Amino acid sequence: MRVRNRKGAPEMMAANSQYVVENPEAFRGKWSEKFGNDNPIHIEVGSGKGGFITGMAQQNPDINYIAIDMQLTVLSFALDKVLSLALPNVQLLHVDGSSLTNYFEVGEVDLVYLNFSDPWPKTRHEKRRLTYKDFLKTYETILVKDGQVHFKTDNRGLFEYSLSAMSQYGMVLNQVWLDLHADTVFAEKNVMTEYEAKFSEKGQVIYRVEAQFQDEMSKMSI
Repeated sequence: MRVRNRKGAPEMMAANSQYVVENPEAFRGKWSEKFGNDNPIHIEVGSGKGGFITGMAQQNPDINYIAIDMQLTVLSFALDKVLSLALPNVQLLHVDGSSLTNYFEVGEVDLVYLNFSDPWPKTRHEKRRLTYKDFLKTYETILVKDGQVHFKTDNRGLFEYSLSAMSQYGMVLNQVWLDLHADTVFAEKNVMTEYEAKFSEKGQVIYRVEAQFQDEMSKMSI
């Protein structure tokens, strides 16, 4: 998501340290202290303007959510939503999603969300895709045993690539949706991102997968 710089965004972020973590490295292994509880931690890598993370936080007050995005302006819009809703279970990180092990201890995270990630369609950019094997390794490291990645996209090419990458890595595809919004049961609890709402209004198909990591013994038994 590319947006123009927002005037005053840096100052806004700095003025709301109760939600914006300026030194996330200091909380590696200590996020329960930051939230003040031992609730599960879910992170969204590439949170955009925060529609998904704030919706999930409202829906699940007993889960702690961390929104991660590299773009300060985009994250400032997420902060708008957090402030308006006064959500105590959300924290915002202005960091690179490729460096998650700098901010989270081994097994500290319970679930990773990837929503409408940049498809990087050119073959030479494969390593930048958030479902590339190196990223999967990072998620596996910070996730609890048998942790999951939930991935949504409107891009069929990226979705097919991701299913293949996850399978080759040894992950189990617990559930796959080839047309998410056709599932009326899931629709009742589905929280849409800004992109998802935009694309679905145009009639575009939304793809989704829930994939789970396995320990080495489980991989060998397949």
